[in-house]
Amino acid sequence: MIQKLFPLDKNYILRQAQSVLEEELTEVMVTELKNSYTLLYNPLGLVDNTYRQIIETNTFPKDRIKVIYEQLSGIYRFKYGSNQLEFLFDGRSHLDKYQEDWKTQFIYWLRELGHHESYVKTMLRMTVLFDTENRAEFAENRCKSFVNEFFDLKIVKRKGELKLKIA
Repeated sequence: MIQKLFPLDKNYILRQAQSVLEEELTEVMVTELKNSYTLLYNPLGLVDNTYRQIIETNTFPKDRIKVIYEQLSGIYRFKYGSNQLEFLFDGRSHLDKYQEDWKTQFIYWLRELGHHESYVKTMLRMTVLFDTENRAEFAENRCKSFVNEFFDLKIVKRKGELKLKIA
């Protein structure tokens, strides 16, 4: 099957914008996660072993957090994607505009998700509190499920195709 590509389709530019920002925004995910943990579980900033580990840990497997980033990216394209480019009169390229829009929405979503204990706990287990691959995989699946519930989405798999539906 031949896939037709329309290089100026909004979704291709949006996907490119999300790809360019992936490394930067996965770092933002960790920073926001640490802030959310502090607000939910340690608003006084009392330093114990767990808090110290969460705040000081910067090295952990990044593959699981990228899965959540890709999931949120897909949700954004589903909710805000269309194939129509808009007219820009401020001199920016569409890529620049979509990067800015995506980054703003992404940070907003992270802060909203950060109010939920389930999201914070599962993200911590697969990142800064990573201990075993099995626990991280379980936490990733729980996190993906929570994100789908949060956005009221249902993923339907049929004949090798994935479709998002508003539940």
